[in-house]
Amino acid sequence: MRLSSSLLALLLALASAPAGAVDAGKAGKVLARAVDEAILPGYSAFAEKTAGLSKAMQALCDAPSTENENAARAAFTETLKAWGPVEIIRSGPALEKNRFERVLYYPDRKGIALKQVQAILSKKDESATKEETLATKSVGVQGLGALEFVLYGTGHEVLATEKATHRCRYGAAIAGNLNGIAGEFVSAWKAPGGIGDNFKKPGPANPLFRTEQEAVTELLGVMVHGAEMVRDQRIRAFYGEKDIKPNPRQAIFWRSGSTWTMLGADMAGLLDFWKKAGMNDLLADDQRSVGTSIEFVMKSLKRATGTITPDIEAALSKPEERAKLDFVMLNSRDLIKRLSDDYGKSLGLGAGFSFSDGD
Repeated sequence: MRLSSSLLALLLALASAPAGAVDAGKAGKVLARAVDEAILPGYSAFAEKTAGLSKAMQALCDAPSTENENAARAAFTETLKAWGPVEIIRSGPALEKNRFERVLYYPDRKGIALKQVQAILSKKDESATKEETLATKSVGVQGLGALEFVLYGTGHEVLATEKATHRCRYGAAIAGNLNGIAGEFVSAWKAPGGIGDNFKKPGPANPLFRTEQEAVTELLGVMVHGAEMVRDQRIRAFYGEKDIKPNPRQAIFWRSGSTWTMLGADMAGLLDFWKKAGMNDLLADDQRSVGTSIEFVMKSLKRATGTITPDIEAALSKPEERAKLDFVMLNSRDLIKRLSDDYGKSLGLGAGFSFSDGD
């Protein structure tokens, strides 16, 4: 089996880590808190919001009006806010059955998913209006990106004026499908002997983690990958590459003006995960400043994403807004380095490794 560069780097880091670098007692508490106070509540909140979204979409289809359309849009925004804190979790259930991509397929640089969504709408594909058949289609037509186009894309006006249109029923199926996936996340993390228990109880017979060191490495991977996602997959998709003209239409959720809502939710998720899991508690007393600096940078990034205009074209054209973007890019790079190098080294993982695929 060929190992990816990221996995090989991780294994080398683990192999070079001194025995007992992570205090087993402290690690056990942090692992339990990560599951019980961050991951499970996060997925439960996502399930709650997708249930509300499904209800709002069905109400819009049954009784079209501007008021109900606005309610569906508000439920969509709330769902984005709930997805942010858990989309940083790339373990277990998220990797199975393409669940992660089915919730949010992004980036779609070649517009393939967009074309598929538009084809469903133009052809009035009835199979896309039923959850069970929608779930078998391309990941790009099942999730939040597809629903944003339904609610905000060309032709959305019919939602407020015509009852039970194909467009609305497709949107309702997307919302119901999302709620079903959210339920699968919750069930998987709650299942006795499942991933939740494996996270909390490393050991020789554990199929995921033989030691606390390995499990803590996974938690750090959540943080590093989440920070890299914000910088490299979210912002760099439309801004930040040298000699490439910024493209506002590559920004996630630009149609709904929710780009920074999503990125703010991601940053809030990283900060909440760090605090709720108590990851700073793993550090020795003389290393606590490392955790303090990481938390400071995360708070700064969270504040910054809340100050940038939702109008992406304006954000890219106005010097004062571009300065905020540059601040986020610079500090997100700093956050990645502090997590991967400083925090990782403090836990005995060695410096300079990355959890990201392809690094």
